[in-house]
Amino acid sequence: MKRAVISVFDKTGVVDFARKLVGLDYEIVSTGGTLKTLQAEGIPVTYVSDLTGFPEILDGRVKTLHPVIHGGILAKDTPTHREHLTVIGAAPIDLVAVNLYPFEEVSGNANASFSDVLETIDIGGPTLLRAAAKNHPRVFVVSDPDSYDRVIDAISGTNDSVSLRRELAAQAFAHTAFYDSLIAKYLGQPPFPKTMTVALRKSADVRYGENPHQKAAYYSDAPESGGLPTAEQLHGKPLSFNNILDLNAACQMAAAFDEPCAVAVKHANPCGLATGKSIGEAYQKAYDGDRISIFGGTVAANVCIDAETAAAMSQIFLDIVAAPDFSEEALHVLRKKTNLRIMRLRPQIDRGLDWRRVHGGWLVQEADVHGDESMDLRVVTQQQPSDQEMQDLLFAWKIVKYVKSNAIVLAKDRQLIGVGAGQMNRVQSVKLSIEQAGARAEHSVLASDAFFPFADNIDAAASAGVAAIIEPGGSMRDQEVIDACDSHGIAMVFTGVRHFRH
Repeated sequence: MKRAVISVFDKTGVVDFARKLVGLDYEIVSTGGTLKTLQAEGIPVTYVSDLTGFPEILDGRVKTLHPVIHGGILAKDTPTHREHLTVIGAAPIDLVAVNLYPFEEVSGNANASFSDVLETIDIGGPTLLRAAAKNHPRVFVVSDPDSYDRVIDAISGTNDSVSLRRELAAQAFAHTAFYDSLIAKYLGQPPFPKTMTVALRKSADVRYGENPHQKAAYYSDAPESGGLPTAEQLHGKPLSFNNILDLNAACQMAAAFDEPCAVAVKHANPCGLATGKSIGEAYQKAYDGDRISIFGGTVAANVCIDAETAAAMSQIFLDIVAAPDFSEEALHVLRKKTNLRIMRLRPQIDRGLDWRRVHGGWLVQEADVHGDESMDLRVVTQQQPSDQEMQDLLFAWKIVKYVKSNAIVLAKDRQLIGVGAGQMNRVQSVKLSIEQAGARAEHSVLASDAFFPFADNIDAAASAGVAAIIEPGGSMRDQEVIDACDSHGIAMVFTGVRHFRH
């Protein structure tokens, strides 16, 4: 008779699994709640303490940590190892099925005490899994209830293979690594440690990546902190890879404003953004900012969408509409658009670490969440911005950090009217933003994510009628740029902060 150790917190499918193992001449060894569950279903099961000859101690903290158990798991099928087992009165263990205490759920509960969370750090479970995974050529290791049927098929002789056993071992090590990563994060792992682990859980398969020939999936790393993993899709097709990128960008921008705000995004850059007294006013201004680029775009709002706004949105083709909530009337209107993805999601600023994949490694940086209140604003020109211009300058400054560098935005009356993004030189971005704004550039304000290296940028802005500029400052030619502003009667404000976005 072969022997299986089963000790699971998640009891999904375990009764049927154990019953099938008994039918395949396995002796079941178990502990605590799993033991009671199996006994209640009439499944013969041996209590681990009866096998080891020692009781559970320390309120259950120690029960499987014993040579009879771990010797049985780690022993290879060799004469020497069999002799060692005989000496201690042990027998080989051929299968270990374990899943762990619910650390993730308890640590994510705001009402759980630190002591409560510590008690859900599983010690025996990961040790069992790691031992079995190390000895997987002889021992089946099962860390996921979804694998039960495959293991039964393998034991029955229809699907046993080296590749399956290795896959199950890798799955077990990934499971314990994920678990330990969650614990390290909870206990306060510093932001840039010598070694870093990140716990990722698959949220969804994605049809494909940026292009159809690229496979892709979406993983979440912090569902307890909100963000995209908490989004509720109310209508439409599943999100694509590019949809998720655009949705993230739109929600980050919408979250930057306190007043009602609507953001339209294409290719992760804003093509329309405005605030207003109502979300309807904000959306109309965002739409009017660029009526061409918004077509097929992603729109996010930071307040509830009402019926009037939904009716305006339904007049054009949009890919996604996201908001904290929707009135019933708004949902009725928007659901008439068959392919429109409707997402209930509260925009939040992401303050976590920013990860960028590069060949052979990762770049990791703090999020760019430098607050407006900590800026060292200085008017450096003879011309002072008016109160309205200053409001628009700060509005534009909030937007420009979300635009790909070299980034230039034009704004007026808290409406985005021109964008220059991702250009190889700054003057080209200035020209693109002016071209988009057209006649509206007259008396507008301009924001630049980094300093102007030459006065030609100022000359281009002046020719379009720009009234005020906000930029970080810090160039060797700052004075030349300031002098150009003075010659054109343009007000310029330095922030002392740069917002590159590569």
